[in-house]
Amino acid sequence: MSGPVTIASIVEGHGEMTAVPELLRRIAYASGIWEVRVPEPQRVPRGSMIAPGGIEAAVRKSAALHITGPGGILVLIDADKDCPAALGPALLSRAREARGDKEIAVVIAHKEFEAWFLAAAKSLSGRRGLIDPLEPPPDPEGIRDAKGWLTAHKIDGTSYKETADQAALAALFDLEQARGGAPSFDKFCRDVERLLRGGS
Repeated sequence: MSGPVTIASIVEGHGEMTAVPELLRRIAYASGIWEVRVPEPQRVPRGSMIAPGGIEAAVRKSAALHITGPGGILVLIDADKDCPAALGPALLSRAREARGDKEIAVVIAHKEFEAWFLAAAKSLSGRRGLIDPLEPPPDPEGIRDAKGWLTAHKIDGTSYKETADQAALAALFDLEQARGGAPSFDKFCRDVERLLRGGS
């Protein structure tokens, strides 16, 4: 593969604007890929993304701006109350219809991005004001309010704030712990690895 691999991303939240590039680089480096280009994510509010024409327009924009060689486009949104097994394939089908010439992956974080931190809670013990030891809940992706769970387990007098904490925790949490405890994060990693390999 010649030249750097580019992974363009489309996200819904402000925190993911910095957290997702951090994760993409970590996964690339763990895969032995050092020449990786990670443009600033395109932020599209969830309602706009799932609306008719929404994900299609976002994918076309990312492809036109960023993907000129190896790599692809990663779309990441929270499941919230939707079923990931239904929402993910539907959005992926629409995205591929819009730009079938590009490698595309759609990942639905179940139920929210922060559930991935809960799955790797042990690795975050004592970090960013969290208690030590910090044990993960029995079902990290079953927690309705993972942000609230993180706040409840902080002892520094602050609340979890997506824009302040998400990227910092994304740089710290153990990827393998998260993969083992959060199936949607395992899918995220597998999809990123596929894009890094050129879709194979």
